[in-house]
Parts: sequence; C-alpha cells; structure tokens
Amino acid sequence: MRRTLAILALAIPLFAAELKYQKPPKEVLDVMNAPLPPTLAVNPAHTYATLAVAARYPSIVEVSQPMLRLAGERINPKNNGPHVVQADISLSIMKLPSGATTPVALPAGARIGHFAWAPDGKMLAFSNTTNTSIDLWLCDPATAKAHKVEGVKLNPILAGGGGRGGFGGGGGGVITWLADNHTILAKIVPPTRGAAPPDEIVPLGPHIQETSGRTGVMRTYEDLLQTPHDEDAFEYYATSQLALIDSSSGAVTPIGKSGILEGVSPSPDGKDFLVTAVHRPFSYLVPVNDFPKDIAVWDRAGKVVFKVASLPLADHVPIGGVLPGARQVRWEPSAAATLIWVEALDGGNPKENVPHRDHLVALKAPFQDQPSEVFKTEERFQGMQFGEKNIALVEDFNRMKRWVRTFEIDAAKPNDSGKVIWSRNNQDRYKDPGTPVQHELPNGQRVFLQSGDWIFLDGAGATPNGDHPFLDKYNLATGETQHIFRCDDSHYESVVAVLDESHFITRRESPTEPPNYYLHSGTAEKALTHYADPTPQIRGIHKELITYKRADGVPLSFTLYLPAGYNKGTALPTVLWAYPYEYNDADTAGQITGSTQRFTTIGGYSELFFALEGYAVLAGTAMPIVGSSPETVNDTYIEQVVADAQAAIDKAVSMGVTDRNRVGVGGHSYGAFMTGNLLAHTRFFRAGIAESGAYNRTLTPFGFQTEERTLWQVPELYLKMSPFMYADKIKDAILMIHGEADDNSGTFPINSERLYAAVKGLGGTARLVMLPDEAHGYRAKETIEHVNWEKISWFDKYVKNAGDQKPRGE
Repeated sequence: MRRTLAILALAIPLFAAELKYQKPPKEVLDVMNAPLPPTLAVNPAHTYATLAVAARYPSIVEVSQPMLRLAGERINPKNNGPHVVQADISLSIMKLPSGATTPVALPAGARIGHFAWAPDGKMLAFSNTTNTSIDLWLCDPATAKAHKVEGVKLNPILAGGGGRGGFGGGGGGVITWLADNHTILAKIVPPTRGAAPPDEIVPLGPHIQETSGRTGVMRTYEDLLQTPHDEDAFEYYATSQLALIDSSSGAVTPIGKSGILEGVSPSPDGKDFLVTAVHRPFSYLVPVNDFPKDIAVWDRAGKVVFKVASLPLADHVPIGGVLPGARQVRWEPSAAATLIWVEALDGGNPKENVPHRDHLVALKAPFQDQPSEVFKTEERFQGMQFGEKNIALVEDFNRMKRWVRTFEIDAAKPNDSGKVIWSRNNQDRYKDPGTPVQHELPNGQRVFLQSGDWIFLDGAGATPNGDHPFLDKYNLATGETQHIFRCDDSHYESVVAVLDESHFITRRESPTEPPNYYLHSGTAEKALTHYADPTPQIRGIHKELITYKRADGVPLSFTLYLPAGYNKGTALPTVLWAYPYEYNDADTAGQITGSTQRFTTIGGYSELFFALEGYAVLAGTAMPIVGSSPETVNDTYIEQVVADAQAAIDKAVSMGVTDRNRVGVGGHSYGAFMTGNLLAHTRFFRAGIAESGAYNRTLTPFGFQTEERTLWQVPELYLKMSPFMYADKIKDAILMIHGEADDNSGTFPINSERLYAAVKGLGGTARLVMLPDEAHGYRAKETIEHVNWEKISWFDKYVKNAGDQKPRGE
C-alpha cells in the first residue's frame, strides 16, 4: 500500500507538494541503518591502537544547526566549529599484540575527532564537539580512562591547515604534541574574545568591488564573503590563540598574539613554530585559501624570528599555474630546525619555456643565511616525502602528458641532481609502485620507514583482475623489489599499519566475510577482531566484474550486481550508474578499478539499494573520455559518453540480465552532468536520476572538471556540453535532487532549478527535489531516507513499470 501511495505522490505538481520526509521500503531501511565496523589506527610506539566507530548519519536537527558561510568555510557560530562534524561516537583502546580491547567512557552524545598521539604513544589527545564548544580530552591508553581538560576551547576553523603556505609534512591541525611527550600545541578560542559582530540589519552603504585591468581565472566558488559584516564575522570566528597546554596540569600558556592561523607546526627540536597567518585585505571572489598570508617562524614567546614569505591575494593565477614565492613550506624532519620549501622558476606560468619550473630551497636555524638550493624540477613540483638521514623522494608532474616522476635526492647536498626511481602516467594504476610507508620519529615528525637502503611501499595493487593490495620492500640503491605481502585472489586484504619489517596489520574481507583486522608476524597471523556480518540479508546479491569494449575498441568495465535469488536468463529492469573521467589513452582508460572480493556493504543513498528492489545494477560503469591532450579531450565529450553508454547497455543485454526497454541512468555531481547529457542526446533510457549536478556550463565560464579553456575561448564547446541548451531534447523522465546549501565549486543549486523550469516549460517530465540545509553530499538521516524513497519510487514508476512499449529511437 505504501509503495502505491509513494508512486501516486509523485503525480502531485511540485508547486503544490508539501511533502514531509519519507522512508524507503523496510528492506532498504534495515540495510541502511546497520551498524558500522570500527576503524583501527595504531599509535607511534605500536603498543596500542584505537578502534573508533563513526556516526553513520547525523540527524536533520544537527544538519539544520545555524551555519555561517564565510570565505569558503562553513561555521557553526554556537560552538565555533565546522558546521556538521564528521565525528566518531565511540572509542576503544586495543593493546598490541594481544588484541585485548577496553572501551573508553565518553560523555553522552560525544562527537570525537582530531586524534593525536604523543610521540611515545603513552597518551592520546582528541577533541569532543558539543553544542557550545570544541573541548580537549586526554586518554591514558594503559587504563582507557579519559578526561576533559577544563578551561580549553579549541578552534578547529582552518584546522586543515596548509593552503598555499602548505605544510607538506603535516601541521595545521588543532592539536599537536611536542617532542617532550607532555606538552600540546593547540589552536584555541581566544579566552578574552568579546561578543560576535552584531548582524547587519540596516546596511551602511552599497557593497562595492572594483577591478583594474589585470587578467585572472575566476573559478566559481561557494560560500564567499559578500559584505563588510561577513569580513568581520569571518575574522571573529577564524581567529585563534596559539597556546601550549601541559597535559599533566592542564595549564595553558599563550604564544604570541591571536590571529587567523591557517597552519602551525612545531620544529623537530620543539623550540620554534612555523606559522601561516591569514590577514586582510580579504576577497569576495576567492576562498580563504587564496587570501593574503604571512609565513613565519615564531619562538616560544611568539616573537617572529624569521619571515619566510608574504604571499599576496591569489586572484590572478594563470591556468595550471602557481603564484611566485614560497609554497609547501615545512620542517625537515630529521634536523633540529631546518626549513625547506618550493619556489617557482617560471614565474608560476606553465606557458613559459624554461629548463626548470621549480626548485627546492632550505635554510637552517638561526635563519640568518641565504636559503640554499637543494633540487630543481624540470616539471611542476608535486610533492615530497622525507626518509631518515636526509633522503627524500620528490615528485614532479607534467600536466599535459599526465606524467609523474619520482626522484631520490639527498636533501643535505646542495643542487643534488637526484635519481629517477619511478616514471609513469599518473593514471596508470597497473604501474603504480605504491606509497612509502610512514612512521613517527621520537620528535613527532613523520618519515618513511627504512631499513638500510630498503624502504617499504604499500598500494592498491591494481591488476586486470582487480585490486590486490600489497606491501613491498624497495631497494633505493639497486631498484630491486621484494614482496612481503600480496592479497590473494579470494579476499580483499589491505595493509593498515606496519609495525616493523616482519609485523604488520591488515584489514581482510571477502564476499562472505565481513572486514576484520589481522596481525601478521612473519608467516603467522592472528585475528585481532571478530566482527559479525551486520547485514546477512544482502549476502545473496551476486557481484561480478564485467569487461567489454566500446565500438572504437576502448576497453571498458562495470561491476554487475544482481538481486538475491536471480533466475539466470531473466532480463531485469536495470540501473546504469556512472561518473566520467578523462584519460590520455585507451590503455589507461580501460584499466580495472576496485575488486569483486570486497564484502558488499550498502549505505547512504547508494545505487546498490536498487538490487534489493529487483533491479540489475551496473555500478561504476566506465565512462572514459579519451584524448591525447587534456586541452582538447572534451571536444568529443558527447560522442564518447554516448558510445560508453551504448556499449554498457549492449553488453548487459547480450548477457541476458538487462531488458533494453527498461534501463535507467544516474549519477552524482559530474555523473549527474553525464545523466543530463545522455537524456538530451539519446533515447537509451526510460528515466534518469541526477544528483547535485551542473547543467549549464556558462555558469562555470573559467573552466570545469579538467577543462581549462574558458567560455570565451571555446563558446561552442560550453554550449554543446550543456544539457540545459538541449532541454527540448530531454524526452524521458528526469529526477533532479540537489542540496539547497551545495558547497561544491560549480554545482550551484540554480543549475537544477533552471533545468527543471526549462524541461517543465518545454512540456517534458521532470521532478525537482531540493534538500533543506544539505550540501553537495547529503548527510542527515532523514534526508538520506527520503532520497532513497525518491530514487526507488522514480525508477519504479518510469523504469520498472514502463511496460512493453519500445524505445522511441536513439
């Protein structure tokens, strides 16, 4: 009966629908609300691990809390924290290697995060978000007892840290332990801060912006400052006081003056602090990451002992370029106090023809000499990881060829020429050597794990048969690789922590085994956890990797999900769900991603819920857009995405699992954009579901996704790729869902509103669902339940029950 009412409800005109949050069928609710397994993280000494369980879905009450949208940040003014915290709700301490686990007593309604272990692993600090503050808590792992540090209110605004100043080696977080193991460096709300700026009820004058001839790329951002009052409010809530907190007594010692501290990182010897501070003038065109800022070294008294750089407003950066000046500033982890950073040698402009684009420079305390050059990169510097004893791995990247190289350098040798150890297309997953495994030094700094010339690498282990995660040893001197661990063919098992050369922890799962953690000791292993299957009712769902080719020979794939009890040869209503990506060549475009040996879980508003309702689901359907140059790859976007969809449908029909006359298409974000285009340019589908998409590319005139040409350079392309311009061709039913507070660059809610109005005005079939207080990704439990109800009801009406009528042509 409820399903019948659900379908009837869709017939109500949108302007008359005052619909309360609806719930999907019980079988969907039961799976959606199943408990999550804990996530394991090991302390620096490898003596304890935390097992934290995340909050599955916040309530709409939490999502609807007050929100200030300022300079690209979303702030809850009630507690001076981020709006809607991604947090854990329970915590246990596991003793290693025994696996004995003790729960930590937390206050009712706890929302914990920002975990930070002391370097010796004997104390854990974390934050707890309440309705009025972000509190600091400490936990002794030996007893699993935790307590709140009284009188401390943390300020996590901008706690991600870095930005253009960028702490490449970490930092910027709200809680950082010093090497003495008892002092915490924290960003706190200034204790003497007054009241927030009052709301601007009557404007004092017009809000004015002015430009004077300088060119620059103006990307489309959400949540920007708009008025002088916004500026004052942003400054008020983003301002932090840097402080040292004694973990034994709770005593708080302020450091220097308060300010808008984007990032802070203690030197390895604990005597100085690298601080990035944002300052006025602010901008109404770019978020805080691009505001003017000073990067400087402070001593413990808060005195500036060395100014690294003053970075201007970054509102005129060339496409694909960077600003001149210092960036990715960090401490060299094995030295007492040595700074290292990157500077552009091409003025930041990728169009300049120069032998080297960037160079690394270093400067030792007391910072009185000139910086010395360490290494030059021919292409744009992409990242650096330090090992012990000055060894570092440096990456540069050619964005046109999508080519990445990794060099081994000695950071202690000026102008080291380096040695290339890896070189590949950055989209070539099959040749990915893995990522160096990191560990923490006694000074709290992180470096990659070494044993003589050997370093340790872990990675996804992509193969034509799916991912096989691995742990390898790589010899920097000889280039030899030795396998320590590689996932077998019947499981999906990944390394989550390396304790030493012969001891590591993995997370293992299979289609029939829920994820659990295992301690490996040489050839022996021990189960550390024994979690049961939270959703045994979905074990009957069949999952299979399917490979095929596009008409032009490009290899493609999707993961096929079939309902439990499926009768072979039955052609089912089918959901094709996808997200397009751009590639340089067909080989990388056709590489297999993921693994069919994962334990199937379904949550949120996943398309896999359709498998519970009698549909075949083509999940992760490959939609590659292939072109030799990133600058022109989108010239054939429409033709290629149509060919991708045609190939997927043809393959599923040829297998006998799909009824060609009952296929629906859907996607989120760029996948929604794809959905709009497929409905506008084909008649393959009975209906579509488009979540949080952009449909009018003229609203993103300075580029989108990987497209770097502007609207004024290729106006015909922007129009061709805009489903809005072809709204008269959308003849099949489209459901558009959009968060009213979408925070993603380019996917403004007006995209869905205007496409709905166009389809409606042109006599098409459409439904627009605007989700109160929701962002680009939907979060509230009530919202997610309703979104699942909308999606299932829509496809039940327009796909499953479409009848025997034939498609009206392609």
